[in-house]
Amino acid sequence: MPLRYTIDHDQRLVHVQTEGIVLLAEILDYLDAIAVKEAMPYAKLFDASGGDFVLSDDDMMILGARVSAYAEMEPRGPVALVVGSEEANALARRFANLGGAKRPAKVFHHADEARAWLADETAT
Repeated sequence: MPLRYTIDHDQRLVHVQTEGIVLLAEILDYLDAIAVKEAMPYAKLFDASGGDFVLSDDDMMILGARVSAYAEMEPRGPVALVVGSEEANALARRFANLGGAKRPAKVFHHADEARAWLADETAT
């Protein structure tokens, strides 16, 4: 499975790991799952360093529309995006700006830095 996630309700944390080719459908399924499982307010560690995202401009428009639709579910927790390449970095920055979310989002190259940032964000 190219996109795996766990939802830890006790820690209020969603951890996502990617591996291989990730398509729009997997991302939409993930977003729907965290909405249904009431994990939108949780911190999210999205480790995309093992994935190769195949998303067209049209896919990004669809993703933006879906993220915008979740604006009704505020508050949404902070998102730390871990990337492994400059291409993934550009895509993560585009994602972080989608949907006008009022939640903090930041891109990292190392998961330990992302975890530390999330800990600071959720401590306040």
